[in-house]
Amino acid sequence: MIRPSLALVLLLLTGATLTARQHPLPRALDIQLGRIFDTSDYAVPRFGPARWRPDGTSYSTVEASTETPGASDIVRYDAATGARSVLVAGSRLIPGGQKTALTIDDYAWSADGRRLLVFTNTKKVWRLNTRGDYWVLQLESGTLEKLGGPAPESSLMFAKFSPDGTRVAYVRANNVYVERLSDHRITQLTADGSRTTINGTSDWVYEEELGLRDAFRWSPDGRRIAYWQFDTTGVGLFSLINNTDAIYPAVTTIPYPKAGTTNSAVRIGVVAADGGRTRWMKTPGDPRDTYLARMEWSDDRRLSIQQLNRLQNQNDYLIAEAKDGDVRRVFRDTSKAWVDLVEDVAWIEDGRAFLWLSERDGWQHVFRVPAPAPGVEETETGSGENATLVTKFDADVIEVAGLDEDGGWIYFVASPGNSTQRYLFRSRLDGSSAPERVTPDSQPGTHSYVVAPGGKLAFHTYSRFDVPPITDVVALPAHTALRPLTDTSALVKAVAPAVQPPVEFFQVGVDEGVTLDGWMLKPSHFDATKRYPVIVHVYGEPAGVTVTDRWGGSTMLFHRAVAEAGYIIVSVDNRGTPAPKGAAWRKVVYGTVGELSAKEQAAAVRALAARHAFMDTERIGVWGWSGGGSNTLNAMFRYPDVFQVGVSVAPVPDQKLYDTIYQERYMGVPQQNADGYRRGSPINFAEGLKGRLLLIHGTGDDNVHYQGTEMLINKLITLGKPFDVMVYPNRTHSIAEGTGTAAHVHRLIARYFLQHLPAGGR
Repeated sequence: MIRPSLALVLLLLTGATLTARQHPLPRALDIQLGRIFDTSDYAVPRFGPARWRPDGTSYSTVEASTETPGASDIVRYDAATGARSVLVAGSRLIPGGQKTALTIDDYAWSADGRRLLVFTNTKKVWRLNTRGDYWVLQLESGTLEKLGGPAPESSLMFAKFSPDGTRVAYVRANNVYVERLSDHRITQLTADGSRTTINGTSDWVYEEELGLRDAFRWSPDGRRIAYWQFDTTGVGLFSLINNTDAIYPAVTTIPYPKAGTTNSAVRIGVVAADGGRTRWMKTPGDPRDTYLARMEWSDDRRLSIQQLNRLQNQNDYLIAEAKDGDVRRVFRDTSKAWVDLVEDVAWIEDGRAFLWLSERDGWQHVFRVPAPAPGVEETETGSGENATLVTKFDADVIEVAGLDEDGGWIYFVASPGNSTQRYLFRSRLDGSSAPERVTPDSQPGTHSYVVAPGGKLAFHTYSRFDVPPITDVVALPAHTALRPLTDTSALVKAVAPAVQPPVEFFQVGVDEGVTLDGWMLKPSHFDATKRYPVIVHVYGEPAGVTVTDRWGGSTMLFHRAVAEAGYIIVSVDNRGTPAPKGAAWRKVVYGTVGELSAKEQAAAVRALAARHAFMDTERIGVWGWSGGGSNTLNAMFRYPDVFQVGVSVAPVPDQKLYDTIYQERYMGVPQQNADGYRRGSPINFAEGLKGRLLLIHGTGDDNVHYQGTEMLINKLITLGKPFDVMVYPNRTHSIAEGTGTAAHVHRLIARYFLQHLPAGGR
């Protein structure tokens, strides 16, 4: 028999396990969660991965071979007619002496179309499979050869053809190599790669927060290679401990710069493709206190570089001379809060101008910026005054979708008047007229596009909250549907019982005259004369939104299943989330992320409860993941009169524990904003906890470290607060690794609410 004191300890450490024994899931909910997370019953039919071919009228994709069992063919489709032809049969991808074809994880063509590069046998590096083997198929001769010479298996990264297709460059063990295809002679371009010196790929924080993994570029003439180099010396090391795979722990150390600490020293160099000395670009400032966030070749002689300062409130667009490393600034974007990177700066008019996405006028807009004459640099004052507004409307450009430069148009996604939806618009490149909507008015919801070269065709995907995504080919600008690319009829039939009644989108007013967008789910047996428990799903940080009229996949279906058990599920986007409502909306939280979000989430619940008598204010729960986990803590600690039960998954209880690039972007450095970090961090308000709280974390989380949850546990113990914890050994931030893990964590969340926030109308 377990003594009471030991039972209490087990409840604190493994409360979720005891909860599972005490409160099993209703059978219908248990079965539905199994369908969502353990089966493919609700899987969305895939299209591709497909890529447009240079002609802008056809695309290629990978399909199971009809002639070679277990192999894949690379096929070409005419986008408009669907005419199909096999470009590379799977039988051609069987290495000599083997019986099975290569698995195609990715592929690339040489510019002349005579060679195919196949990426296979891939391994994960943090989040993506970016390390593996590369093979080259000579289409004329049929020769299939592996690259890398004596390199170990699955050790090459980011292999790319030279512009003339005669060589391939790649990264191995933090060094850059070039291999000549005619005789497989390998030239090592860098020799100092090590655990602390990284060439041609990135460190952890650049990968996570700036999306930089592939960190080298061929020059257009193929004579040189430009690459990033990271020196992680001095960056704090974080240790992940694996206690379960062997009888002794295995320790993985990661150079991980936490807010206010030392970053990697980063520089960009240019080296001849035949080898030789690297010429370093003379980018200004301390290489540990600036970010070289993007780099591309502008032409054979020059590089274009986006350089952010440490606070990320200034983005300088630089032109660097490859020959001598001299750098000049051609544009500067600034903000009193933060500026964002510009993905794929588009040079137009044969290099006489470029397009830049900026919030400089209060909205995120596209600007046309003339390129300064050689030797001319923008002045410190009035930088960018010659930029011309292209997208002339009072709304945000959410993303640039494509260009039709010959026709004089830019295509982009926006949603004036409804921040929950997404539509395609176009504007004249010279800014001479207001944007015009391209997506038909008859299709409310969320639309995404991959525009073909030339801007005449696009892959188009459309979904709604309760309607699975469908993909087709459309002709632009008429938006004429030419051919369906996916068939979702079986999925629509399968999911129909699970998405009733329809979602209800709403707007709710809170303090200061602010109106927030939200959605609400009800059970099919809803009775408006009764009062129901409410579960609020929150994210609430600058990295994402939850209130969108698009298919939400397994998360949405999870909420549907829990609602059917007898709950009202609500989600609201507070200010500070990246909704397309203008820069002021997004950046009002600068310096104190976490404070306003909790306040507005609580205000939204109060306002909704005043509007709807069926919301039981004595049964209000909240849950979220990552930033949503942090906001769950802030809601539970700061507003215990509103929220009685919370589930916080993988939270950041103390913002000083998260990485430099993300946290300092929105908060500044803690040395200069100690009070903001204090006010934004939920651990400092833990004494306010009154309700039931479940903490969930994976010990192998390299992103949001389990360390923070352990510190919060200690704080709650010191305060004498009861709480529950579930730890997933060696799982990462997604808590998805291992058979059954995703289903387990979602069953756990559902059980916790069922036990502590009783379901059903009263």
